[in-house]
Amino acid sequence: MLTVRQIAGIFVFISMLLPRTVFGQDEKKEDVWEPLRFFVGSWEGEGEGRPGASKAKREYRFVLQGKFLEAKNKSVYEPQEDNPKGEVHEDWGLFSYDQNRKKIVFRQFHAEGFVNQYVLDSLSADGKTLVFVTESIENIPSGWRARETYKIVSDDEFTETFELAPPERDFEVYIENQFKRKR
Repeated sequence: MLTVRQIAGIFVFISMLLPRTVFGQDEKKEDVWEPLRFFVGSWEGEGEGRPGASKAKREYRFVLQGKFLEAKNKSVYEPQEDNPKGEVHEDWGLFSYDQNRKKIVFRQFHAEGFVNQYVLDSLSADGKTLVFVTESIENIPSGWRARETYKIVSDDEFTETFELAPPERDFEVYIENQFKRKR
């Protein structure tokens, strides 16, 4: 026959196991990448804005054991009156998840030398509109801000609006792009 002390010990041991075995099975680890998984793949698009009309190619892929989402972009702008030779713009970026802030951060490196550090500022309830706002921009006069808004249009299409704001002024659209998933 078990003593009260032995029964109490068994009870304590079982109660320590229960949260790990019973309740732990019901817990699902949050997928911090869920808002961005849609973008993984290759895309082609067209843009229109201050630098003119453009054709763009973009690719998103997870790198470094899935800890980062890489974004590579190349946009070719047609010649226009203000820019008779046209222009080629390239940028490369990394999305990361800042565990301390519980925020997605996007660092974007431009061939022109700008480095934008964005944070996911808002995500619509349906998960189809993501708004990133800069926390800092390197190699540009102080006070400038940028905003990137991604809107998922369908399973294979999204739009991107890039806006700039000079110091103490509101955002203005710089370029809008429409992307379709490559087949």
